[in-house]
Amino acid sequence: PRPWKEMIKLQDLSFPTSVSQLIQRIKINVAVFRMNYAIIILFILFLSLLWHPVSMIVFIVMMVAWLFLYFLRDEPLVVMGYDIDDRMVMLALLPITVLSLFLTNAKKNIIVALAIGLVVVMVHGALKETDDLVIVDGDEGIVSGGNEDMKMPLKNPASSSFSLS
Repeated sequence: PRPWKEMIKLQDLSFPTSVSQLIQRIKINVAVFRMNYAIIILFILFLSLLWHPVSMIVFIVMMVAWLFLYFLRDEPLVVMGYDIDDRMVMLALLPITVLSLFLTNAKKNIIVALAIGLVVVMVHGALKETDDLVIVDGDEGIVSGGNEDMKMPLKNPASSSFSLS
């Protein structure tokens, strides 16, 4: 996750001036703070399940899966020789978590918690200025949050697996 202090700097909060800026801010902030936002949503979901013991047990089991498969990994997940991207792990764990919790008796709590979490993420994404944020975009280089069209190539893109042929 990104540093929480970077995420909650009050001086970086402002209203977007246009709809396109709103959409751009949300996209960039979701890309930059993806793991922080997942933690926030899971925490809100946890709070909503405090009075449902069966749901809480299911949630704790799923949280262990989240910890080992998403939050605590330093290297990509490898399944049958294929590298699985963090986004794919999140896209797999999220519906499994929600579906397993829906099989318990806390459906209203889960829906309300997910809605509140989504609203919190969208409001933060819309209000957090993206001018000073930097997104590392895989092999292409670095994309600055302040200017979507600006791409800076890496100085030395070669790696140990780089070959000239």
